[in-house]
Amino acid sequence: MILKKATVLIVDDDPDVLTAVKLLLKPEAREIITEKNPENLNWLLQRNEVDLILLDMNFNSAINTGNEGLYWLRKVKEWKPDVCVIMITAYGDIDLAVRSLKEGANDFVVKPWHNEKLINTIKDLLDKKEGGTKITKTPVKSTAGDTSILGESDVMQDIFYKVNKIAPTDANILILGENGTGKDLMAKAIHERSLRADKPFVKVDVGALTDTLFESELFGHKKGAFTDAREDRMGRFEEAQGGTLFLDEIGNISLQQQAKLLTILQNRQVTRLGTNKPVDVDIRLICATNVPLSELANENKFRKDLIYRINTVEINMPPLRRRNEDIVILARHFAKLYASKYLKPSMDFDTAAINKLKSYNFPGNVRELQYTIERAVIMADDSTLRPDDLIFSILETSTESVVDADNIPLSALEKNAILRVIEKHNGNITRAAKELGLTRTALYRRLSKYDI
Repeated sequence: MILKKATVLIVDDDPDVLTAVKLLLKPEAREIITEKNPENLNWLLQRNEVDLILLDMNFNSAINTGNEGLYWLRKVKEWKPDVCVIMITAYGDIDLAVRSLKEGANDFVVKPWHNEKLINTIKDLLDKKEGGTKITKTPVKSTAGDTSILGESDVMQDIFYKVNKIAPTDANILILGENGTGKDLMAKAIHERSLRADKPFVKVDVGALTDTLFESELFGHKKGAFTDAREDRMGRFEEAQGGTLFLDEIGNISLQQQAKLLTILQNRQVTRLGTNKPVDVDIRLICATNVPLSELANENKFRKDLIYRINTVEINMPPLRRRNEDIVILARHFAKLYASKYLKPSMDFDTAAINKLKSYNFPGNVRELQYTIERAVIMADDSTLRPDDLIFSILETSTESVVDADNIPLSALEKNAILRVIEKHNGNITRAAKELGLTRTALYRRLSKYDI
């Protein structure tokens, strides 16, 4: 069905939204119906042949479920299963909007939307309804080398759909997940799908910065501002002007650093060390941490007002053990990648090798899988990878159960000990450093030394 022949119903308790959408769609559709009260939905659907509904996620109505949009979506699907429904949501409700897709919604749009994009979304949906085709969720890919983020599991499909919706916006994003799940690749992929894709993407590992380096690295400095400041230097905020600033390991910065960062994000201005002149900055902020959100919400460690600033939308990167069906897809991707890199013939896995991959827990997540396949490709004698070719890293398992400690170099023992303590504290560098008897800076030096 084309939009010119369609009847569109808009249900939202904000009269400004109703007016704006009606004015936008009036030249495009056959009929536009607006309604503030969702309790009138059934009556409207009985009286009108509605082809598509734009339905808000939140209402101040007598139905107080906490998720009114989902409640009314279920009712619509009960009353008129074939009608197309597009949910209208704010940044903060995107997780609910993604959930609405499982409840039967066809799509969702984020406020404020781009008018042309909203019209195209409606047209595409009506065209697909007419043709009987199913809407698919597009994988997220970064163009930087081997940074494709692949997966067919439900959890990854939801993430792909969410990213496709939020990437073109300027919403600040917090990426959560264990080490090795691909948080940095996701940040890069979001930038490349954004409207800032032709501008800089600047990454900073803020967890490794001391207080002095934190200000100098992020905000810049003037010559002579401190010892060794031999020339003026632009900070990372200014380097990312017009583009995306990615702050990795945000959960490990001190309260003092958090206060400074919050001030910059509130004012959208930076002042270089050694000057009093603020500089306006225009950046899209993406942050990442392996610290669980429940732990991050502890105000003794992290300011809640900063969490709200950096977490307009959150993306949870699942561990590989929660997306077991993606292991073979990823393994074949890495086999193809490294066969090409090392000038080997095209490679695949025999059944026993696939079973071995599927039965392993992958505590090191996608990164461990990647290194396992790279090693297998290098050492393989022919084009078929077998179980003996797949040697999982001793770094991700206990020393006692895998190797004889008397035959391991001291450096390997130290590296393994660091990995086990970091795993014990769920990636919290401060706690791990304390248990190991190191300063946080010394621990970061060892992480760099061992390429962890």
